[in-house]
Amino acid sequence: MSAWFTLRFEGDAVVLLDQRRLPREEIYLRCSDVETLAQAIESLAVRGAPAIGCAAAFGVALAANTASARDLAALRSELAGAAERLARTRPTAVNLFWALARMRAALDAACAAHGADVAQVRARLAAEAQAIHDEDVASCRAMGRHGLALVPDGARILTHCNAGALATAGYGTALGVVRAAHEAGRRISVLADETRPFLQGARLTAWELARDGIPVTVVTDAMPGHLMRRGEIDLVVVGADRIAASGDVANKIGTYGLAVLAREHGIPFYVAAPRSTIDLATPSGDAIPIEERGHAEVARIGGVELLPEGVPVRHPAFDVTPSRLVTAIVTELGIVRAPYEPALRALFD
Repeated sequence: MSAWFTLRFEGDAVVLLDQRRLPREEIYLRCSDVETLAQAIESLAVRGAPAIGCAAAFGVALAANTASARDLAALRSELAGAAERLARTRPTAVNLFWALARMRAALDAACAAHGADVAQVRARLAAEAQAIHDEDVASCRAMGRHGLALVPDGARILTHCNAGALATAGYGTALGVVRAAHEAGRRISVLADETRPFLQGARLTAWELARDGIPVTVVTDAMPGHLMRRGEIDLVVVGADRIAASGDVANKIGTYGLAVLAREHGIPFYVAAPRSTIDLATPSGDAIPIEERGHAEVARIGGVELLPEGVPVRHPAFDVTPSRLVTAIVTELGIVRAPYEPALRALFD
């Protein structure tokens, strides 16, 4: 991997690679308060479910370090407000809520262990946030090792959006599988959907893979069906923002269409995601909240207005792929296949 990083905690700030500026500029954004960090998440300066979870954990630690409170009750009140603000940023990515719940549990444990020692509580929260970050990197590498079994030599791999190091603490989920295959010496190549409207595939996936020397070609979102029909795609691998107990998968808008096309052409459709993306409390994809984003991301590219004045847009940021279209789910604990509900529940036993 190259020397760049997605995000890190520096005690008095959360530092993020500003993904809105890629690929033309590599600019790091320094978030010194929770509101700045929340706005960075909402504006997609940092994005991808695992990375959002890490950012939220760092945000709670930041709130603890910068809080004006000097007693435990006041600190808990400030942290509750910080967590509430972070929870409002992106409703679909379940890793956000998983990370905030883990930080709440760490706060409760720290308060029980250290009583009124605010400094000890702050140190415990910083350590927990860093552990969430470091575990995510390890999880992605484990996913890559398991996913290697699904990638034959010479595979032509289609991916959608960005599920790489930029979407995680490092290495990546879907791109973790790709990286593991490349590192194992398999002669793979990647087709990256541009991923309208925010162009995560064209701007981010292509940037990551090109920097790592992995062959990548960008295609528009309308091209995969044609390429599948011509026999130019061997498998599809994508990430996920939430996986329901049924195995239904919420991912970037356009994923469902790829799954339908893959089924029509007999191409395996794989999802790579950590256990923290699996939401057993959500029974099926119908219960997953789908974020609706604003007009500008659809109506403009590079600041240029594309639409006639006054024409509205729809912008659901995600869609849901039914589990029947998913060939397998790659997790850090292994590869899961249908029937998904018992197999996913077994990961938590």
